[in-house]
Amino acid sequence: MTTLDLVMAVTIGALFAAGFYLLLDRSLMRVLLGVIVLGHAANLLLLTGGPSGVPPVVPSAGEGERYADPLPQAMALTAIVITFAITTLLLALVHRAWQLDGHDEVRDDVEDRRIGTVQDREESGPPLPTDRDHEPGGGPR
Repeated sequence: MTTLDLVMAVTIGALFAAGFYLLLDRSLMRVLLGVIVLGHAANLLLLTGGPSGVPPVVPSAGEGERYADPLPQAMALTAIVITFAITTLLLALVHRAWQLDGHDEVRDDVEDRRIGTVQDREESGPPLPTDRDHEPGGGPR
């Protein structure tokens, strides 16, 4: 492994880590930036697979190995287009959330929180007796 390969591996790993970290935030703008960073990391990962500087047509190679593989470039171009489309959609959603709420924070869903507390109570079983239950006149109500 050469120094350039090591630098590219560390760079790609750092971009993926930063992208996933940004995706886990409550701010929609940071989620958007995380998607963009992940798209760039995926493109770098696709394009660092083969040797660089090899011509697309190799005249001295055998009949089956005459052309270079165009698949990484095609996949990178497709990834760029998909990342651009997702970025545009998320940017429209962030703008709309900003117009409606005045901020881009994702709030907790009240219904999800209510269902979660009901399920927690059901899983924990019946309530444990307290000291009030043992006092005179302090039995179950």
